[in-house]
Amino acid sequence: MKDGLPIVLVTGASGFVGQHMARALARNGWAVRRAVRTASGSDDEVVIESIGPTTEWQQALVGVDAVVHLAARVHHQHEENAVELYRSINLEGTLQLARSAANAGVREFIFVSTVLVHGRTNNFRAPFCESDTLTPRGLYGMSKAAAEVGLMTLTQSSTMNATVVRPPLVYGSGAKGNFALLTKAVKVGVPLPLGRIDNRRAFLAIENLTSFVQHRLSHPGAKFDTFLVADQEQVSTPEFIRRLAKAAGTSPRLFSIPPRLLTALLNVSGRKEINDSLVGSLELDLSKAASTGWRPQVTLDEGLDLALRAPDS
Repeated sequence: MKDGLPIVLVTGASGFVGQHMARALARNGWAVRRAVRTASGSDDEVVIESIGPTTEWQQALVGVDAVVHLAARVHHQHEENAVELYRSINLEGTLQLARSAANAGVREFIFVSTVLVHGRTNNFRAPFCESDTLTPRGLYGMSKAAAEVGLMTLTQSSTMNATVVRPPLVYGSGAKGNFALLTKAVKVGVPLPLGRIDNRRAFLAIENLTSFVQHRLSHPGAKFDTFLVADQEQVSTPEFIRRLAKAAGTSPRLFSIPPRLLTALLNVSGRKEINDSLVGSLELDLSKAASTGWRPQVTLDEGLDLALRAPDS
């Protein structure tokens, strides 16, 4: 406890998700301790220069009631040469933190994984659900899936509860990566050859991710549990672009080419992952998260409106 408030340690607190998460938890009755790589002088932070199998977490975990673990290695320019890097940070680093947290008496551990533990698409299949056999793709997805398994094993011999959250693409104010690139393209009016794509994809507003984590911390359930979390509305790629353009106050410049031709062009150019993200479907069964009593805080349109505002101060 700090000043009568329960303490939560948030890793990756300087990143896009981490900044939103720390602010949301602080607004909702938590004393937030932010784990960062570089000190900024704030009295609520603890410096953890690197995450791996030997990271010392004892000082960071003193008095901590809950951990929200966001820090991870997500992208590497030459992924095939980074097997040990992904393993060290995403698998061994996660389990080192979880073991340290359990030994320190932490009650709740929230691990933000990824929907990629299920694969990149579920074309011609039922929506993914938590009980599916995992079929991760890429080193990132594989390292997260392995961390989930290790975390489940660890909780069986400790008093700590663990929740795994598997989000799809998370968007919001200050987001980087694919969402930032798409937003820039829409704002400047780049013509996009996506008008004929007929798919369905899940997205997750940062406000909905933070609200689910808050709900789970307030309503802990099973010893170990996993959840797919997304916005209620799952839409096609061109529909998402239309909604994004509306939020940006502009018109989408969509034109049509046959999806098969677009897929062939992307695959030939070595951009299969982009093809999966734009052309493939990624539908999620959200009934398990709903069964906890949680509901998304914002709609897709509201989330996009918030995403295009200036970041919170």
